[in-house]
Amino acid sequence: MHHLMEKVKRGRGFTLVELLVVVVVLAVLAAIVLPKFMDSGNRSKASAQKSDMKIVKNAVELFHADTGYYPNDLTDLTKANGTTVNTWNGSASETLATASDYHGPYLESVPNDPVKNAPFVYDHATGSITAP
Repeated sequence: MHHLMEKVKRGRGFTLVELLVVVVVLAVLAAIVLPKFMDSGNRSKASAQKSDMKIVKNAVELFHADTGYYPNDLTDLTKANGTTVNTWNGSASETLATASDYHGPYLESVPNDPVKNAPFVYDHATGSITAP
């Protein structure tokens, strides 16, 4: 009877070795999985940056298609229809897009680069948009 009581007591819980094995397995799984999630914030910012740059570039190209010139400044893309805006004619910002040429606004607002939280770099001579 004493031998039977001893078996019942031993069957009630886990041994220290069993608990250590479970802890080690969980630690190994965490070491494999966590690095994949740690970088997700940076990846999402890079994706947003690429998307925002494409939106601004498309707005610049629409402006160029309507007026024949690149905007002098990215804020010109947000001006209301019927507005006269400064454009870049290749050597100076003297050319004006008239109300009949300008069909904006092309953007509601000019976004900042989500990675560096700074304005995108715009070259009005070529219409190119780059990250800061």
